Amino acid sequence: VDFDLILENIKDLNSLVGEGISQIEHTPRGARLRQPEPLPLTLYRNGIVVGNGAFRPYQHPSTQQCLQDIMDGYFPSELQPRYPDGV
Repeated sequence: VDFDLILENIKDLNSLVGEGISQIEHTPRGARLRQPEPLPLTLYRNGIVVGNGAFRPYQHPSTQQCLQDIMDGYFPSELQPRYPDGV
């Protein structure tokens, strides 16, 4: 696993979705600025944890697909249904 490439691509993806930029959230009384909640990705020597999910070893096919998506410069396809605009 090329950790440097993963981290570099995550930085690029974060900038695409406006990391650190507030978004407008409409409320019943108007609107307010809100910081989007990040989705943590924890990298371990032998696997990953996405968000508050379970530990996933690198050998698992879904883990390999997730990391391959990131290494190819894309948001992980498994997150698209929950985060269609990126996370």
